[in-house]
Amino acid sequence: MNKLIRKSATPIGALIATVLFLVFAIVFSNSVVTHAGDGTQSQPGRLLTVHDRGSEKVILSQAATVGDALKEAGIVIDAKDVVEPAAEVKLVASDYQVNIYRARPVMIIDGNIRQKVVSPYQTAEQIAKSVGIVLYPEDITTIDRVNNITEGTGLQLTIDRATPFIFNLYGKTSTVRTQGTTVGEMLIEKGIKLSADDKVSPSQDTAVTDGLAVRVWREGKQTVTVDEDVNFEVETIKDADMEIGYHAVRTLGEKGSRSVTYEVTIQDGQEVSRVEIASLTIKIPNNQIEIIGAKYKTFGGTCSEWMANAGITDVSSASELIRRESNCNPYSVNSTSGACGVGQALPCSKSGCEMGDGACQMIWMNQYVISRYGTWANALAHSYSYGWY
Repeated sequence: MNKLIRKSATPIGALIATVLFLVFAIVFSNSVVTHAGDGTQSQPGRLLTVHDRGSEKVILSQAATVGDALKEAGIVIDAKDVVEPAAEVKLVASDYQVNIYRARPVMIIDGNIRQKVVSPYQTAEQIAKSVGIVLYPEDITTIDRVNNITEGTGLQLTIDRATPFIFNLYGKTSTVRTQGTTVGEMLIEKGIKLSADDKVSPSQDTAVTDGLAVRVWREGKQTVTVDEDVNFEVETIKDADMEIGYHAVRTLGEKGSRSVTYEVTIQDGQEVSRVEIASLTIKIPNNQIEIIGAKYKTFGGTCSEWMANAGITDVSSASELIRRESNCNPYSVNSTSGACGVGQALPCSKSGCEMGDGACQMIWMNQYVISRYGTWANALAHSYSYGWY
């Protein structure tokens, strides 16, 4: 009988031991590491999700920079590889998405010129810029993936160059490029519509060749051609690792330019009207990229603590009025009026408090209620009657 008992008890004991081990392992893996001897907690690690060659790897590191974390994880970065965020970026947030773009061979075919380079970039503009090749807006680029037996998978960048020619458009001469094969196709490409009074030389069926001189003019009307700036647009990227209020320019915007022709009406020696009849883009503007913080700054505390700190004694009336106004959300913003904070200050800057600083907002609200209504009960009654206080 003893033998039978021992045989049946052994698997149960093993199962209990296994469960205890798993529980211990989970608790240990989720706990914060402490320094030996003094029991103080060490800094938590940064979580990095690394995307590399179509694979994903998650690492936990206490390294100071992205590059150091990758090095610790045994991820080798070649000098021609590109890492985003950059290797020198300091690790301050709790988690990061890290993309590694591996350099690969690229065959660039630019007309009769062929050159082989190594580049981590994926777009034609980036590849060309990295090797000093100038692309014009009218050029057409294509990228194909190729497999080379000796060098492995790479890319082939083909550049179909637009033809440069000399263009005199209503008296303004400039060097322009086109994919059109004839003067007529070029005019269509540039969006230039000729009126009955417009003339073009050479004829519209003339083939466009390198350096060809083309002239468009208007008879019987006075025209003026001027260069004008084209403003750039601003693209904003929200960074969840930076607090609201943070603002930085990642890439400076650059204005473009265009050549604009106007038909001008003159009466008694004075210009009385000006109508745009043609526009030719000379330089495309580069958008400005700005980073703005999207992380709320935390101040701590609870609604009850804020009321006590503000010296509010009529907690019942105050709680109901605050609930009606903002539900005690220090980040609350009225989408219609712009009133914000716990007390829905209007304008938002009226309270003099930062967004999220509930303690400060509560002090302001208490001062406002007492100075305007005398008591919180009076302010609540007014809110019931009119929907605001």
